[in-house]
Amino acid sequence: MEAKTIAMSLPSNRLLILPTSPRSSFVSTSRFSRLPLKRACIGVDSFRGSALTRCNPIVSNRRRLVPVRAIDSEGSPGLEKVKEYEEWDSWTAKFSGGANIPFLMLQLPQIILNAQNLLAGNNTALSAVPWLGMLTGLLGNLSLLSYFVKKKEKEAAVVQTLGVISTYVVLAQLTVAGAMPMQYFVATSAVVTVGIILNALFYFGKLSTTLWRLWEDFITVGGLSVLPQVMWSTFVPLVPNSILPGTTAFVIAVAAVFMSRTGKLPEEGVKFVESLSGWTATLMFMWMPVSQMWTNFLSPDNLKGLSPITMLLSMLGNGLMLPRALFIRDLMWFTGSIWATLFYGYGNILCLYLSNCTSKSFFAASTIGLISWIGLALWRDSAAHGHNSPFRSLKELVFGS
Repeated sequence: MEAKTIAMSLPSNRLLILPTSPRSSFVSTSRFSRLPLKRACIGVDSFRGSALTRCNPIVSNRRRLVPVRAIDSEGSPGLEKVKEYEEWDSWTAKFSGGANIPFLMLQLPQIILNAQNLLAGNNTALSAVPWLGMLTGLLGNLSLLSYFVKKKEKEAAVVQTLGVISTYVVLAQLTVAGAMPMQYFVATSAVVTVGIILNALFYFGKLSTTLWRLWEDFITVGGLSVLPQVMWSTFVPLVPNSILPGTTAFVIAVAAVFMSRTGKLPEEGVKFVESLSGWTATLMFMWMPVSQMWTNFLSPDNLKGLSPITMLLSMLGNGLMLPRALFIRDLMWFTGSIWATLFYGYGNILCLYLSNCTSKSFFAASTIGLISWIGLALWRDSAAHGHNSPFRSLKELVFGS
């Protein structure tokens, strides 16, 4: 029987055309059979602005009404909203990828200087670079690489991959100079090689779930073991030099992972254990500014050895990832980025300024730039999500939507 149409007028000079038949109303699709339109409602998703249809409660869960487009002669506010959302989504991904530049520039001068000293035969100069601290940073990068690969955040995963590679190059130079024991470098090389291969395979869907879980267990135990030991070592010699914190944490981590995999923990406990690798890596990076500021407090003269440009690059790299972490509502990523931006990058710039180790104009430009960037990120995020206040975005980040 020949189909007819019903024209329904909508606000803002829009016209919605629905097909009908003498017996009932249907929408015909390629995937589904003819579906009744009883009680179908047209709406706009507040986040993406796409046209939605509310399902008929009588229809089976397998069947859903498909969107019916409205004819809009003057442009739909919903379409403008989804465009703004997608634009900011694209920009935040680009900002996150752009963090590669300042982070790479952080390690590149050290790599060049080490190469020059090695070529000149000045191997003792490389002893000034703490290999244990570099190794801790590499393990943190590797853990966060797995975290972002699992979330399919390509740009952030690339940042962590470059962090792993650049730090590994420095460790290789230290090993050639004799500043890092060979056995530790061999073990590190094996972990880095396996880690990068497994992450690449998992990202492209070529790795089994069992192998990925074993890798996650490994980085969870490693992260939980290293973090307390690094925190303890920061305050030596005020506290005795001991491996007890790391050993104790290792035993607890192995027990937690074992209980999680054998079903001896409730569902909440399993989720907590699964999140530990990412959080421990984040806490390791968060501890770096604490360690640096503690060193500044004990030896203020060491501030002269800090480069304001290096601290600025650190602030830029972490700051560029803030909008993306906020946009996808990733509390762990946002916490680590905002902490490093404020306390490692800007915090050390403030210490340098108070110690007369940098100019007033440099400090003022850094302060104004940081405040403006954070304000821009909050404003654009709230606008993209359709909120009237930027505090709504922060609320959703911390407590969920």
